[in-house]
Amino acid sequence: MAISKALIASVLIFLLVIHLVEADQMVNADATEGSPSKKIDCGAACSARCQLASRQKMCKRACGTCCARCSCVPPGTSGNRDVCPCYATMTTHGGRLKCP
Repeated sequence: MAISKALIASVLIFLLVIHLVEADQMVNADATEGSPSKKIDCGAACSARCQLASRQKMCKRACGTCCARCSCVPPGTSGNRDVCPCYATMTTHGGRLKCP
C-alpha cells in the first residue's frame, strides 16, 4: 500500500515536472519569436518615412517613439501599415493613430 502511494506520488511529480519544462520551453520560444531579432536604425527609417511630411520634427518624434516600441517602420512615406502591425495599431490617448 505504501509502495503504491509512493509510486503514484512519484509519477504525479514526474508529470508535473515534464509539464513545467514544456511550459518553460513554450514561453522561451514565444519570447524569441515575438522579440525583434535585429535592431533597426530608427533615425534613418523615420527620416525616410517622414521626408514628405509638412511637420517633419513632429513626424520624426512620433515615428521614433513607435519605432523604439515596435522595432519596425513601414517602408515608404505613407501607407504599407500591414507590414508592421504593432506600428499600425498604436494610438494616442485620444484614440487617434500615433504613428505616421
